This record gives sequence, structure tokens and C-alpha cells, in this order.
Amino acid sequence: MLLSARNRNLLILHFTVLIWGFTGVLGGLISISALHLVWYRVLLAALALLVYFRITKKSVVVSQRDILKFMGVGVIVGLHWVLFFHSIKISTVSVTLVTLSSVTLFTAVLEPIINRSKISFADVLIGLVIIFGIYLIFKFEFQYLWGIIFGLLCAFCASIFSILNARMVKRSSPTIITFYEMIGAFFGVSVIMLLKGEFTDEMILSNSDWMYLILLGVVCTAIAYVLGVAVMKELSAFTVALTTNMEPVYGIILAVLIFGKKEEMSTGFYLGAIVVLGAVFVYPYIKTKIESRNKQLVNRKLH
Repeated sequence: MLLSARNRNLLILHFTVLIWGFTGVLGGLISISALHLVWYRVLLAALALLVYFRITKKSVVVSQRDILKFMGVGVIVGLHWVLFFHSIKISTVSVTLVTLSSVTLFTAVLEPIINRSKISFADVLIGLVIIFGIYLIFKFEFQYLWGIIFGLLCAFCASIFSILNARMVKRSSPTIITFYEMIGAFFGVSVIMLLKGEFTDEMILSNSDWMYLILLGVVCTAIAYVLGVAVMKELSAFTVALTTNMEPVYGIILAVLIFGKKEEMSTGFYLGAIVVLGAVFVYPYIKTKIESRNKQLVNRKLH
């Protein structure tokens, strides 16, 4: 039986989110430092996107102002990934992915400030629930304190570049934005490595590292991004947001299957994870309901 366009795109979206969830696992498998890992990742992603543009014969020409803007945001993206992989290397994939879910909390606070809009009561409420969930994880998994802190910093960066991307994508191609952001991330990480003297023999990769990095840079970054953008033509923003929330769930399941006992946590961790992920899942539904009710109230006043 042939799938409808919507169901086919929904399957593609779930597959894409599964690939994103696998990113954390690859971070745990690759032996080099987080800084070196991200340097290779963004370089491979930029090259893969360049090949994509060559094949599709799409132009990458934009104004100098836009290039600087996109690359500037790319520096934040690069920092986000360095913090993400460093968190994984000093804690676990599960701890990092759950902590990263706090991006909803940071967005609830930062988006109204950056866009100069009204703070949503639903956003604040969901944010408080997420704080409680992260508190439980802190309480029961205190040995991963620094992993949680770096995970929170990673979520903070993710919130900033997500808000900025949401503004830029209204005027520019998402794929073009990503291409220049990867270049910006590459230069940003390169500068940090130069200052720290990180261009050393430690960057030499094993055969397995090369394989994992190609998967990370090409499949999990470039291809997954193109697929993620493509499905938005058929699926609603609500469906995409809700499905994307499966990323930490898929990631934790994959991590447990691959790393086994290393990913086993206390009951308190799973309780905190359920609170955080539950809040993240419920958030789009509550947000949509409130926005729908507000529109109805406005329409009643007009009539």
C-alpha cells in the first residue's frame, strides 16, 4: 500500500530525528577531544553542502552583510557543539541529551527579550517544570555536575542561534544559512584551537574515527538537515516541533543499546528525565491551545 505524502514525510522526519539522536552516540564513540571533533564535523558538513550545491546547481552568492551575519551565528553553533560533545565526554550521552532539553526553558526567557515581545505565561510555566526536572537530575547524579553545567551552557547557545535562525530564515534559504554557519563555526573553532595550541598530533584520526566523523559530518549534519527542511513543505510546524522532541528519547535508547551499563542511571535521574521530557512534549500542545483560544477571543471582540 502506497503511503500518502504526509505519512511519507512523517516517516522521513522520524528517521531524521533518529539520526540527530545518534549524534550524541557518535560523540561518545569518537576518541578525539570535543574541540577537534567539532572542527572536523563542521569542515565535513560544509564540504558536503558545497557538493550538494554543485549537484543541484544552486547559487551560494549572498550579500557581504548576510555572510558576516550567518558566519557570526555559526560561531555560536560551533560553541554549542563543542559544549555538547564535551558534556558527553565528561558525563554520559543520557545526561547531556536530557539537560539539552532545557533549550525550551532558555528560549521561553530569551525569545521575548531578543524579539521585544510579550512573555508567555505558558512558556514560564513549562520553564519552571523543566527547572524542577533538572534539579532532580542534579540531586541524584551529582557526580555528573560539570556534564550538566556544560549541557546547560550548550542549551543556552542552542536557544540563541535558534532564535536568530528563526528570524534569518524568513529572508534567506535555510540551506544557504547552514552552509555559511558551518564555515563560521569552522573559523571560530579554528581560532580557539590556534589560541590553545590544539593543532597537534592528537588530531590524527584512527580508521574508526574517520568512519564515525564522516557519518557525523555528512549524514547527521548535512543530509539530515536537508531532509529536515524538505519535510516542512508537507508537515505543520506543530507536527515538526512535537516529533523533534523525540531526539533525546531516541538518543538515550541508542546510547543504552550501544554503551550498556555506562548509560545506566539512578531512579532519580529517570524521574527527572521524565519531568523534563514530559514538559517538552506537552509544551507544543499547550502553546497551540493557548494561541487558538487567544485567536477566538480576538475574533469575538471584533464581531
